[in-house]
Amino acid sequence: MCKTIGIIGGGQLGLMLAEEAALLGARTVCLDPAADAPAFRVANSSIAAAFDDADALEKLCRQSDVITYEFENVPSRLLIELERKYNIPQGFEPLFDAQDRVREKRNALANGLQTPQFAEVNDEASLLAAIEQVGYPCVFKTRTLGYDGHGQAVLRCAEDIAKVKNLIDTPAILEQFVPFDYEASIVMVSDGKDIIHFPIGRNVHRDGILDLCFVPAQMSQTVQNQLIAGSKEFMRRCGYRGILAIEYFVRGNQVLFNEMAPRPHNSGHYTIEGCTTNQFRELARFLLGKPLQSPQLVAPTVMKNILGEDFDVAQCIAKQGLNNVFVHLYGKTECRPKRKMGHITFVGEEAVGTMAQWDFAATTNPQK
Repeated sequence: MCKTIGIIGGGQLGLMLAEEAALLGARTVCLDPAADAPAFRVANSSIAAAFDDADALEKLCRQSDVITYEFENVPSRLLIELERKYNIPQGFEPLFDAQDRVREKRNALANGLQTPQFAEVNDEASLLAAIEQVGYPCVFKTRTLGYDGHGQAVLRCAEDIAKVKNLIDTPAILEQFVPFDYEASIVMVSDGKDIIHFPIGRNVHRDGILDLCFVPAQMSQTVQNQLIAGSKEFMRRCGYRGILAIEYFVRGNQVLFNEMAPRPHNSGHYTIEGCTTNQFRELARFLLGKPLQSPQLVAPTVMKNILGEDFDVAQCIAKQGLNNVFVHLYGKTECRPKRKMGHITFVGEEAVGTMAQWDFAATTNPQK
């Protein structure tokens, strides 16, 4: 019998998951507040409703054999109720742990990972106390809902406190500013027995948003072993199942946990063409109860994120039909600066070499 995967969220992650699920013979139904959500174009069924609409979530679950989420701001309290009645194999725990930056950092420390120094902030007095504890420079982040640099500010001196004046009474975290050498990320999938992992990516951000991911990441074998072993042990100790991406700061041989996401990750998009299997396919395998496949890198690969300011260039590249250059445009109806409109994957040295000829808004190669 054809199984149906219910996806809470209909953005590009839901779109690519629905595409891979179809290749495995499964149906999909997606829920998203936007009537023009990208995943609605490929899913077998769709529900346009808010993420906190309990009735709509119940409807999604009734139509599905198994449920997942591609958006971490789904209210975990609603998932707790739904998990009691429906098949949500990832559970609410990884979502719950990732939704609050203080809880996320404490959980990382409790389960074997190192983090930058941090302190909880709830008002001006606790902010000043946190600065005294952590010191300058430091990074102020809201505890919830912030992403892609939103709700964040770097504080380098007392005068910079004015940057967060409007957020001073919002629950937040103050983190030590880490002078890292580079950022790296790993995507894993666990079926409760085995954990597979994709090759580590070395990431470059632009204005708080992922710009480039280079694979394989140039790093020492010591750091690579530490990052892989620590990530797998963390996932085991937490009892997480399904997909999990973790971002790290790397400084010398020190690996520091930055944040995690219990969903497919932007830095893992390269796996679609750059590996023998990809993050969406392995998540679908997990959800459908199929054996996981261990991925292998096909060739050196670079993934370029396409924001609104890069969209025209991406369309030009798509028309060229270049070998081993794969353009994914998500079909979003409104193009605006800093909005994720697609990504391009360059597979192999020759294809990667063509990237420099295109006039993207910003392209930096950290793999020097």
